[in-house]
Amino acid sequence: MTPAQLSRTVLQTVRRAVEADELRVAVLPERVKVQTPPRAGCGDYATNVALQLARGVDGGGPAAALRVAEVLRRRLVGEPGIARVEIAGPGFLNITVKAGGHAQLVRNVLERGEVYGRSDALAGDPAVRLAPGRDVRAAVVGAAVVRLVAFCGGEALVVSGDGGGEASGGGAAGGGGPQARAAVGEAPEGGAAAGAVAPEGGAAGGEAPGARAAVGEAPQARAAAGGVAPEAGPGEVLAVRPVEDGPRELLSVRPVNVSAPELLALLGTDAARWALLRPAAHDLPDLEPHRLLAQRESNPLFRVRYAHARVRALVRNGRQLGVHSSPDGPYRHPAEIALISLLADHPRLIESAARHRAPDRLARHLEAVADAFFRFHDACPPLPCGEEKPMAAHRSRLALAEAAGVVLAGGLHLLGISAPEHL
Repeated sequence: MTPAQLSRTVLQTVRRAVEADELRVAVLPERVKVQTPPRAGCGDYATNVALQLARGVDGGGPAAALRVAEVLRRRLVGEPGIARVEIAGPGFLNITVKAGGHAQLVRNVLERGEVYGRSDALAGDPAVRLAPGRDVRAAVVGAAVVRLVAFCGGEALVVSGDGGGEASGGGAAGGGGPQARAAVGEAPEGGAAAGAVAPEGGAAGGEAPGARAAVGEAPQARAAAGGVAPEAGPGEVLAVRPVEDGPRELLSVRPVNVSAPELLALLGTDAARWALLRPAAHDLPDLEPHRLLAQRESNPLFRVRYAHARVRALVRNGRQLGVHSSPDGPYRHPAEIALISLLADHPRLIESAARHRAPDRLARHLEAVADAFFRFHDACPPLPCGEEKPMAAHRSRLALAEAAGVVLAGGLHLLGISAPEHL
């Protein structure tokens, strides 16, 4: 059972409880949010829907929340695919799905590949239309927003301020501002493109020493994304506003006040994009090369990319040992469950990043997946060691590792960052 399926199940349970007069609420929710619990041992998913509904029940309060939670718990335990439901704290529902659902989710990730998480959640929403960005960070964040919105079925366009062309879903757009233009080309391995930026219409990083080979986007795909305020001083927050006929929203991006060629020469394409996208848009990014380029555990980008490279190495080594992935489960170890929960949450995180125009949410999610993968890798080795014979457990663990690699690669490509097989 995926988080989306569980969300629908909980929502239907609420509606049936209201129809049966077991709950009396003023307004029914349109959606129910389920997410991975903050710590192990609290089920596979958690929801605060009982707390939300209790606000309109007998004046609200802790007692009302617990009564609502108990009504929903009794109904949910009988739903297919749900193994256990527990009430925690003031009325949270911790839900554990049946083991067969874990295997099905791993199988679903492997079958869909890097399109796992693609949805039509934003289909029908007003088109997001952004003016060209002048600051390098605004352009990169805007380009990432375009890709995320398109991945979720929405329409996202970059519209030049001088009547130039448009880009949808990370395609080409009209010229950018005088300080920066986003080069939106194809990322390695067919992933989504990212907004590397060039000065005055040049190829991104093309004139910077050591940066020419790092970018390689198609010359016709130079789009600026994320329009910015024209007179931004050092440390000022740039207002990224849609054009007049677009949706009424505001995205603020704190500038870095460094040119694109300088940034690419300093960090290279992947580290530069990560540095600009990983912090929340209103936070100041860390551009220190000794931290962003370090190949050690303290570097989040290295951990994420190394986790993907480790997965690919496991698959290669498995073939040599005659161990092929098979997502048959059962998955029972806490480290397996924790990793599966994060993989299941991947579509929701992508939608959240797209809906809130916040690619940093996806970046932090990839960090969590990488860290969970390493814990799983150490606790549940996917390949036999020494004289150990290959077993069914190894095949199912290798499938889970491969699914984690799929999610890491897909997420990195949505951010415009490569996912190398060797690192």
